[in-house]
Amino acid sequence: MILYLGIFFVALMIGMPVALGLGMASLIYLLIEGHGHLLMAFPQRMIAGIDSFLLLTIPFFILAGNLMSAANMTGHIVRSAQLLVGRIKGGLAIVNVLSNFLLSGASGAATSEAAAVGGIMIPPMKRDGYDPAYAAALTATGSLLGPLIPPSLPLILFGVLSGTSIGDLFLAGIVPGIILGALLLVYALWKGHRENHPVAPRVPVEERRGILITATPAIIMPILIVVGIRSGIFTPTEAAGVACLYALACGFFIYRSLNWAKLRKCFYDTATMSCGVMLVVAMASMTGFVLGIESLPQKVAALILGLTENPVLLVILLNVILLILGLFLEPLAAMVLIMPILNALAPTIGMDSVQMGVMVVLNLMIGLCTPPVGLVLFIVSSIARSPLQAVARASLPMLCLCLIVLFLVAAVPGITLGIPALLK
Repeated sequence: MILYLGIFFVALMIGMPVALGLGMASLIYLLIEGHGHLLMAFPQRMIAGIDSFLLLTIPFFILAGNLMSAANMTGHIVRSAQLLVGRIKGGLAIVNVLSNFLLSGASGAATSEAAAVGGIMIPPMKRDGYDPAYAAALTATGSLLGPLIPPSLPLILFGVLSGTSIGDLFLAGIVPGIILGALLLVYALWKGHRENHPVAPRVPVEERRGILITATPAIIMPILIVVGIRSGIFTPTEAAGVACLYALACGFFIYRSLNWAKLRKCFYDTATMSCGVMLVVAMASMTGFVLGIESLPQKVAALILGLTENPVLLVILLNVILLILGLFLEPLAAMVLIMPILNALAPTIGMDSVQMGVMVVLNLMIGLCTPPVGLVLFIVSSIARSPLQAVARASLPMLCLCLIVLFLVAAVPGITLGIPALLK
């Protein structure tokens, strides 16, 4: 395992993409260990890794998010959030958090959400006198709501890799997402009063009804997805297709803001993003193949169990490992590496796979907001034109709030399992 990880990290350090790093590490490891004849199976394993009906949810949900952005549905959601809470002191900061919460049903990915909300909210926050680093940090941590509240791309990937019900994972992320959103709202409210942040501009009375009505079609999309899956009307993959059709209908017939040029760009962006994800998944199947040959997950699990078999200590240790992995790896690559070990440790830990899925995803998402890899931090700092170090410092109190939610998810099963149990 150390040899494999060493090769993988060296590949990342020299600038190799994650997908190629996984493949290169697998290839070199097999050659060094004298299993070169197994390279013939690599193409078959790659195809088998992405030959899954469930994986179609990824490009479909990416397309749905791109269509909503191109149709300016995100802008309507932000305006509705401003209408609801904008007149409170520190109103734009509160609007930022609420926009992340409402947009989480559109993007399902922290990076997309950070780019969308950051582009809309950070410039006006800077104009109103907010510290650019604080505006960027709030946007970054708020974007973590996207991977928790359905539809969530990381939860879909966890479901595919572990065989866990995606519908249950979607439901399990709702309460942790609400808790995190509430904590960020309280922090923004406290910060607004402490530093005397300005209120957002008043929206004329005659415009308020129109704003809410206009934003309603965009806001109800995640509700449509969850209700459709849980009621059995459609599968998660079909729900992703329905989301695309719904976004298309809204863009062309309700908002009338989509055109063929924007549609072409949506398909192009979706294809490039989806190919990147699918290539990682294909290479991940090779990684699983190599790890399985050498029984490395079982060996690592045995090593960890040699330290302790106490389920509580094992959960703490896993959280520490996941947080460290998140510092250096993109969430998908980290999930690929840790999943075989999680599967081997699961019987001893005794944690429900749905609860574990939310715990794993939240751990790895926190890594997106922490250096040195912190992709979300890079996105928001570039939008705010604020030094990365300043944004990282400003995000520390909000990351502590994320750790509180992580503790609750790991320690209190009812937070994740309550809604799925109620709807069974």
